[in-house]
Amino acid sequence: MTHAVLVVGGGPAGLAAAAAALDAGASVTLLDSGRDVGGQYWRHLPTERSGEHESLLHHGWERFAALRADVTARATVLLEGQVWSIQPDRDAPGGLAVDIATGPADGIDGEPHRFRPDAIVLATGAHDRTLPFPGWELPGVFTGGAAQALAKSERIRIGEHVVVAGAGPFLLPVAASVAETGARVAGVFEANRIPALTRGWLPRPWELVGAAGKGRELAGYVGAFARHRIPYRLGAAVVAAHGEEHVESVTITDVAADWSPIAGSERTIAADAVCVTHGFTPRIELAIAAGCAIDRGFVTVDDRQRTSVRGVYAAGEITGIGGVDKALAEGTIAGHAAAGWPPDAPRSLRAALRRRATAAGFAKRLEAAHGIRSGWHSWLRDDTLVCRCEEVSYGAVRRTAAATSAEGLRSLKLATRAGLGACQGRMCGRSLEELAARLSPSGALRDAGHGPGRGASTDRRPIVTPQRLGDLARLASPPPPSDGLPRTTTN
Repeated sequence: MTHAVLVVGGGPAGLAAAAAALDAGASVTLLDSGRDVGGQYWRHLPTERSGEHESLLHHGWERFAALRADVTARATVLLEGQVWSIQPDRDAPGGLAVDIATGPADGIDGEPHRFRPDAIVLATGAHDRTLPFPGWELPGVFTGGAAQALAKSERIRIGEHVVVAGAGPFLLPVAASVAETGARVAGVFEANRIPALTRGWLPRPWELVGAAGKGRELAGYVGAFARHRIPYRLGAAVVAAHGEEHVESVTITDVAADWSPIAGSERTIAADAVCVTHGFTPRIELAIAAGCAIDRGFVTVDDRQRTSVRGVYAAGEITGIGGVDKALAEGTIAGHAAAGWPPDAPRSLRAALRRRATAAGFAKRLEAAHGIRSGWHSWLRDDTLVCRCEEVSYGAVRRTAAATSAEGLRSLKLATRAGLGACQGRMCGRSLEELAARLSPSGALRDAGHGPGRGASTDRRPIVTPQRLGDLARLASPPPPSDGLPRTTTN
């Protein structure tokens, strides 16, 4: 009997999973929230107005083009679709029912679907994280991902004089993309210092042989930096943005190994835009809703990318931040496993297993070299907004924690409304968790790890994406689902 596989996410991991499941004989439906597949990594101009030299802005474009052509030809592809609920299927004990709404995100009358697949591959990716600092709510402050998306998918220049800051290799493609739009990049500021980078990247260099492609990618960025005359500085961070109605300048300071500012090193740089990114936050809402085990903020999987829930697989950044090579390898493995795992592993699967091992080591080095350090909270002032949606300041969070002896994240959120706004904690959630742990009067939350306080977590969203009540009411008597997955055409 043919396996019906639902793949959620059309980035590198999702495309690789869909292709592998199709190769293994499964019936595949691929869902993505965008107007085209590719995810954040292969974000590009719409097909109807694609650029003549689109490949110049992307690494591995040929691989993407081949995957997209293969998957869209053989699978059912649902675009502009959101999974808003995963729950136990009352009609099929042990299975899961997946509720999906398709249509423009800001539209009305979304079309509802309910799937009951044999297997689900979660490849929902991650979004970049920005730590709060004074002025980060000003117009002109962008995450690196937002700036790169505007550059790649719309060819929009976010400013004339741009500062790029934060931590991690992602700063390099962000700066390069911004510069390609014609903006002047005043500098790239990496918060970590040489000792941290050395500890992360230099030990056991032979383990990096399998990641030689990263070296070529780095060389390309070095060339772009030289061509656009972009300065690069280690051990420095943006700790404030200034302006009345828009960013006009930023304060840069040298920071110690723990990212605490070094007194007397402050300087001001004129800028009308700033891109700030401090790593990535995996999008694990669906995995949590499905009941998957989570460890240190990531989905736990075995050697076949199986989660703790039968029939649910995970691949890509939600299992650990490691880049496109890891995503492609894990997606291939997850797709084969979701389709039943072939008795004789094909060559593509054996190669994916080898690439995954190399990529896993790369991910560990990435965290060791560029991970967030504990001293970032010393950037904050009492009037610094922690939650921009609800305009909750650090002072309000600190005073509430002290006044209520808060021992749970949930109680702190309810008392301050931090993390309860339109983005539902997607931007501020991890920072709020860390601040809550630090401010816990008894210190109990400091030992709780991700999602402190009686199992609470800012990633736990039973209704994952907002839905109109009228659209939900239409599901009161949904039509009976077809066997496996419906043959819905691409939007």
